[in-house]
Amino acid sequence: MIPDVRPGQSIELLKELHILTRDGKLNQDSRRKLKQVYHLYNFIEPLLDEVMSARGDLTLADHGAGKSYLGFILYDLFLKALASGHIYGIETREELVAKSRELASRLGFERMSFLNLSVEESIRSAELPERIDIVTALHACNTATDDAIRFALEKHARFIVLVPCCQAEVAATLRKHKNDSFGRTPLSELWRHPIHTREFGSQITNVLRCLLLESHGYQLTVTELVGWEHSMKNELIIARATGQRRGNARERLEQILAELNLDDLRERFVY
Repeated sequence: MIPDVRPGQSIELLKELHILTRDGKLNQDSRRKLKQVYHLYNFIEPLLDEVMSARGDLTLADHGAGKSYLGFILYDLFLKALASGHIYGIETREELVAKSRELASRLGFERMSFLNLSVEESIRSAELPERIDIVTALHACNTATDDAIRFALEKHARFIVLVPCCQAEVAATLRKHKNDSFGRTPLSELWRHPIHTREFGSQITNVLRCLLLESHGYQLTVTELVGWEHSMKNELIIARATGQRRGNARERLEQILAELNLDDLRERFVY
């Protein structure tokens, strides 16, 4: 038994994901990565249980899957021992999709599919079911998180789990209209300095995402994933479909876009 590795976890999988060295050791960087993935698993496992209890089956799509660390860990720790359930990894980089397919085949993870698709393609693709129970996006960079949200809404996901990363688009729009904003609102002082533009842009991006989800009938839990010593990209958003739209969410979203001179981004956050 290797310290820090969960019971039942495939050692071969952790080696293939380069979390364990070939001789089965953990270095400091891989221990940090494993801790993050396990911590996220602790949040997702109850959602998997809830869906499986309700339906006897589940579908999960990991958007912007990259090397599919999360999908493989979820399958290995939860789905592998069950007779049903399917995980889809959606990724635009063909070489990563090919590697994930090869690894899943080698490990005998038969209910995993890896698809080389864009967001638009994934919404329409016959390779994915009409409805997806859970959509995840772990460290999906910049607008990839917004793409995952759009996909989840189109697929009527019961749960959406997001760890946003590198939110540059809002900051770029704040910079673009900075001079105009100075004349419109004293709030522009919040992003006058470049470092504040970056940090405030990141903060407001996630606020807009939360309002978008609430306007579509989701109840939110927003928390930190792991301690700051492990990752600066630390925010975890878990959305649960309730069908009850927050009455003023869309209005608040529109007001924030107008107040902060972010109308260029209306199409991304209001639909």
